[in-house]
Amino acid sequence: MTPNACDGCGRPVTVAGGVANLWTFGENDGSDGSAITLELQDGTEHLLCFPCLDVVPDNPTADDIARLERVDHENSQVAPARSSSNHP
Repeated sequence: MTPNACDGCGRPVTVAGGVANLWTFGENDGSDGSAITLELQDGTEHLLCFPCLDVVPDNPTADDIARLERVDHENSQVAPARSSSNHP
């Protein structure tokens, strides 16, 4: 099994329905996972853990995904946007 990481915060994740769950049944039937792939309107796809998925805004952009960060074991947050203005 190939290890995966959340594209937002870098947490190790599993994807529901992977080959590792092919011959399991019942509680471990492969329908549970810790991440899903989110396709954005710009056509890009991002593998996100559920804590990150919970905090992305409606209609997220690639910049929103890039600003995701892990707070603790169960929580993530979208970091504030960095100001790109240069003051003399």
